[in-house]
Amino acid sequence: MSHRYETRLSHMGRPGSRVHGFVNPPVHRGSTVLFPDCAARRAAAARRFDQYMTYGTQGGPTHYALEDAIAEIEGGSRTVILGTGLAAVAVALLAYLKAGDHCLMPDSVYGPARNLANTLLAGWGVETTFYDPCVDEAGMAALIRPNTRVVYTESPGSHTFEVQDIPAIARAAHARGAKVLMDNTWGIHHFQPFRHGVDVSIQALTKYVGGHSDILLGSITVREEEDWRAVRGAATLLGQYASPDDVWLALRGLRTMAVRMKHQEAAGMAIAEWLLAQPQVKLVLHPALPCHPQHALWKRDFTGACSLFGVVFQPRYSIEDVQRGIDAMTLFGIGASWGGFESLILPTTGHITRTAGTGDYGGPMARLHIGLEDVEDLKADLARGLAAMG
Repeated sequence: MSHRYETRLSHMGRPGSRVHGFVNPPVHRGSTVLFPDCAARRAAAARRFDQYMTYGTQGGPTHYALEDAIAEIEGGSRTVILGTGLAAVAVALLAYLKAGDHCLMPDSVYGPARNLANTLLAGWGVETTFYDPCVDEAGMAALIRPNTRVVYTESPGSHTFEVQDIPAIARAAHARGAKVLMDNTWGIHHFQPFRHGVDVSIQALTKYVGGHSDILLGSITVREEEDWRAVRGAATLLGQYASPDDVWLALRGLRTMAVRMKHQEAAGMAIAEWLLAQPQVKLVLHPALPCHPQHALWKRDFTGACSLFGVVFQPRYSIEDVQRGIDAMTLFGIGASWGGFESLILPTTGHITRTAGTGDYGGPMARLHIGLEDVEDLKADLARGLAAMG
């Protein structure tokens, strides 16, 4: 019998009767793994790409439960859990890139990923080109070089929320032998990466999976065995590891993720539509709004939206005006993360680096994450901030 998403989410990664009926799995901590004899240890070492432990960094039963759950949510076959979202980005890139290779990244990419490409990867002889995130299939094909190994995608883009045509980009990349990597954190559950041509899907589990702003975790999910060997091998070589305590908390957060995201999607849309009607606001950058430039792409490829979006204020306001408005708010916290239970706002003008000529929206900007508070209370808090802008 095939159960629906909410039912599966409530039951995946649970041990059932194997731990005497306890609903949740225990936390397995440890560095040393003991074997009954040398032959058993040799056999485990020979299966290093499978889930057999030879040392604590290979993970344990707590890790495996979350890995299986994330793989199911993403529609992939295998997942590796890492200590942060950025670690997942780094391991995925390093699994495929070496000196002399070329990488393509959208101009709207997550800032730390951009910094990684411009520093560590550049120092190791990997060249990165930042492309217009709204590129079409022909445009992507023209950007790919003989040594392009990775086409990196992030849809919607950080801060400015451009929706990429992932199937078109994937067709162009695969036709020329490049792998397609995607940061799918915004689209968790709402976007099935492997149905749209993605080879490797990256998640910051810190966000909606954790859900309570108290853990740091990342994941890399793949569908094909060759990609599993690449990312699992890179994670092992780099000694990447996630705390089993954080993994256990993520498993707990997973149980309520569907309910939280459904509420936050509706609340986010209500706030976005309300902001559209405010005179201080020039644009609301929310892909689910019909006025969004790539709304048709979002509607084609996504089954829903998350609670993170951007706002562009009228050009008569300065960034100092926006900051004064934010300081007047009492419910919206000023923070860089998202996906938790609390609402957040972050001024983004001055934090966006672009080199491909994209991202100029003609006014100061802010990024909002809508939490679990009452929508009317959040509107009143935003109204107080908008009034303080002058």
